[in-house]
Amino acid sequence: MILSIDTAVQSSICLSNDENSLGESANPLEKDSAAWLHTAIQQLLAQHNVSLQQLDAIAISYGPGSYTGLRVGMAAAKGLCYACNLPLITLNTLQIMASAAVKETTADLFCPMIDARRMEVFTALYNSSLEEVMPSTNMILEQGAFNDWLQNNNICFLGNGSEKAKAVIQHERAVFSPIKSSAKNMVLLALQKFQKGQFAELAYSEPFYGKDFHSPFFKKNY
Repeated sequence: MILSIDTAVQSSICLSNDENSLGESANPLEKDSAAWLHTAIQQLLAQHNVSLQQLDAIAISYGPGSYTGLRVGMAAAKGLCYACNLPLITLNTLQIMASAAVKETTADLFCPMIDARRMEVFTALYNSSLEEVMPSTNMILEQGAFNDWLQNNNICFLGNGSEKAKAVIQHERAVFSPIKSSAKNMVLLALQKFQKGQFAELAYSEPFYGKDFHSPFFKKNY
C-alpha cells in the first residue's frame, strides 16, 4: 500500500494497493499546497480506514516543477517517512506526465512540458516504455525546436508548457494533447520501484528544481 504525492505543478495525492488506485484527492488551486496537503492526506486515509502505520511506502514527485510546491511535497513525504519508518520512492515529474499520455494516446515519443516562464520549459522525451531518450532539461523554445526528433518520430506534446510550444513547433508529426497527469499516474511507476527495492536515501533526498532559483528581491547589506 503506497501513498503517492504530487505537488510539482498542481497538488494531488493517491492511495493505492498494488496496482489498484483506492482513492485520490486533488487541490483545485495551484497554490496553497502547504495548507491543503496534510489535511487531504488525513482525510483520504480516513475515508479508506487506513492508518499511516499500514502504509508500505510513500512516493513523491520530486521535480522539476514549482519551487514552493516541490519543497512542500518533499518535506511532507520525508517527515511522514521519518515518523513512520517508511521507505521513500522518488519519481521524475516529467515521467509521470508521460505515463499519463502513454495510456491515452499513441505516438512514437512523448514530450511532457512544464511552463518555466517566458519561452522556457522543463522537458524531456520518453518512448512508449517510459524510457528516457532525451534527459530532463530546461529549454528555451525556438523555431524548429525538436525538428531533428520529428523527422522520424510522431511526438505527443503535453503539459502546461506545451501551449506556448504550439507557436514554434509546427510539424505534421507533432501532436498536442490536453491530457493532464495526477498522483494517480504515479501508482504503477511507484509499484515498480517498490518491487525492485529502489528507494531513495531519506536523509539526502531533495527536490530536482531543473534550474537555479533566482529571487526578484535584492538582498540588503547592513
